[in-house]
Amino acid sequence: MENLVTPAFWQGRRIFVTGHTGFKGSWLCLWLQAMGAEVHGYALAPATDPALFEVAGVARGMRSTLGDVRDYAALSAALTAARPEIVLHLAAQPLVPLSYAEPVATFATNAMGTAHLLEACRQVAGIKAVVVVSSDKCYENREWLWGYRETDPMGGHDPYSASKGCTELIVSSYRRSFLGPAGIPLASARAGNVIGGGDWTASRLVPDVLAAFAAGEPVTLRSPGAIRPWQHVLEPLSGYLLLAERLAEGGEACAEGWNFGPDNSDARSVAWVVQRLAEGWGPDARWEAAAAPQVHEAHTLRLDCSKARSLLGWQPRWSADEAVARSLAWYQAWRKGADMHGYTLAEISDFTRTP
Repeated sequence: MENLVTPAFWQGRRIFVTGHTGFKGSWLCLWLQAMGAEVHGYALAPATDPALFEVAGVARGMRSTLGDVRDYAALSAALTAARPEIVLHLAAQPLVPLSYAEPVATFATNAMGTAHLLEACRQVAGIKAVVVVSSDKCYENREWLWGYRETDPMGGHDPYSASKGCTELIVSSYRRSFLGPAGIPLASARAGNVIGGGDWTASRLVPDVLAAFAAGEPVTLRSPGAIRPWQHVLEPLSGYLLLAERLAEGGEACAEGWNFGPDNSDARSVAWVVQRLAEGWGPDARWEAAAAPQVHEAHTLRLDCSKARSLLGWQPRWSADEAVARSLAWYQAWRKGADMHGYTLAEISDFTRTP
């Protein structure tokens, strides 16, 4: 398969990335740097210690501004100073459990943070494309066995999912009311459950599992039977980049919502992922189901990505098996003291060369 992301397109372009200190943002910024882009980031300081942003030396190849998307004045000033051609909005409160503890902050960050970013984009000349990263949880989940399509209703039981449904409505409103008429194509991108090296976020499956394995403790799973569309972090990032290219090249028809998820066969249970990690870790790895009742989370969630396949030519490259194996290998390399800047760039190179 041809490499769909075009390095020559990104060479020398000014790119503004919110959430650049996070897990996905760090991988994205390294990829952009590898293609020669001039990357400007705006985000809070890394939320974990360790953090991929620091472990992989992401800051050395970009201009990093620490700030909160809830602070419109600071965000607008950073965007104006960057004078970007492409805006990629990844900043978010990304956790379902935390959204129950901090619902107002979750809505403020995910919904109003997006509104702040889009309002700021109205004030800056020269922007050619805006991609807002949303989530597969933006859909009203009916526990269907088939994947959700981009035309399905927005919704959300928990505050996180509802905040992402709100985000999509805000994007739609700004597209039709402001950015579209101003000639700035705006799209949203909805990804599945991403995994990969360098994620140390609490309440995320892979980092929690590997931390327990390293401590010699059994892993307690909230919902071992829950089905999720697992994918390596580079899969949706390739979709975001491809979408931004199409938008910037005059693709007004692409200014809408897009799903970027794995093949249907890679929608697997939580227990399946943990068992693969345990097999790769060794005989001391153990897991068990939580005994106490847990907060509500969707049991089954799949994405229908036929639109991205048909109209963008995008398709996933690495299977769930390979995504799990590469995630584990990344953490093992880090534990052995490898150069994770070089290792992570090599992973990106491997991904772009995968047929």
